[in-house]
Amino acid sequence: MLILPAIDLRGGQCVRLTQGDYARERIYDSDPVRVAEEFADQGALWIHVVDLDGAKSGEPQNWGSIEAIAKGVGDTARIEVGGGVRSLEVARRLLDCGAARVVVGTKLVEDHELAERMFSELKEQIVAGIDARQGRVAVAGWVEQSLVTATELAVEMERLGARRIILTDIAQDGMLTGPNLELLNSVSAAVEIPIIHSGGIGALEDLALLFEKSDRRPEGVIVGRAIYERRFTVRQSVETVASFEV
Repeated sequence: MLILPAIDLRGGQCVRLTQGDYARERIYDSDPVRVAEEFADQGALWIHVVDLDGAKSGEPQNWGSIEAIAKGVGDTARIEVGGGVRSLEVARRLLDCGAARVVVGTKLVEDHELAERMFSELKEQIVAGIDARQGRVAVAGWVEQSLVTATELAVEMERLGARRIILTDIAQDGMLTGPNLELLNSVSAAVEIPIIHSGGIGALEDLALLFEKSDRRPEGVIVGRAIYERRFTVRQSVETVASFEV
């Protein structure tokens, strides 16, 4: 089970939102490259980068920061990038900037034909991002709610060729109250492709809960606010997960 520390970019700064609310933003660092390098130094093999400006506007905005992060971590860690990826051209440009894979969310709901083409052409370099509020998929930077359930979308994305899913419970995101096992287990039971869990991790014990209590162990776990507020370090989380698998 991989640990993927998160870097959320807004205006070139490293921030966190609570429950995806742009009005509830906290700036943690003005230098996201330094943050990424520290994560890599502490053992992170993947770093999850979200362009919050792009998620809201519909097209990535923090190109310079994304490219600098990718160069900063070099061969030590790889980055995946989401937020405003709504065309194949944008996905390819992010890969050219140094991202190892890109995350597509809103467009999956809006355009299944494009989603299938993306999965076919980019294969492992693209991830289906499914963000849910009360079980239903949210789009447009989590601002709008769809009528599609997370489980329904996961099944459809696997059918269209998705290689993996990032599953986020918006209600838990930034709350530090633990993972939504019910949502994770529902989606895990419906698909066979790997799932990366996101949302609610507030303590090392939450990692143990995911490892021991989920019906199918997630491939990875995205952690954010708990690290920034020093509840535990990336190194501690990496070592904790490694101890489970001994």
